[in-house]
Amino acid sequence: MSIHVLFNSFTRWFFPGVVLVLLALGSCTQEKVTNDTPPAKIIVIDTASGVYQEALSGPPESLTMRSGLVTLAPGESAGEHSTESFEELVVVFRGRGEMRIKDGAILSIGPERLAYCPPNTTHDVVNTGTSKLQYLYVVAEGERRSK
Repeated sequence: MSIHVLFNSFTRWFFPGVVLVLLALGSCTQEKVTNDTPPAKIIVIDTASGVYQEALSGPPESLTMRSGLVTLAPGESAGEHSTESFEELVVVFRGRGEMRIKDGAILSIGPERLAYCPPNTTHDVVNTGTSKLQYLYVVAEGERRSK
């Protein structure tokens, strides 16, 4: 399933107050399920609350994935930080902003756009719009897997 198809399916679940999120990378089937493998799940996030909400915090909820819902007021910044060994994907629900990479690159973000940030990258997300910016970030270990 392409990220575009996943995003379109995902946005159909959007309701003004609540978003149901099923975070799935790859398929839902696994070759080997162990006692350490987290189960598939639906995560409910409240987009109306206007505060940070953690969706996944890593083990034991997921193997390596962490995610959360961030809401920034106009002019507000998430704060410069590094992805360290993680890859990061930002999915914007509402508003406009920029992902500012320390090397000088600026990625314009908004609805129907996904922003990718590779491992070991210092960056910031800034609300450059006139209304609140709300996005879900997803990070996972950035180690390259063999095919």
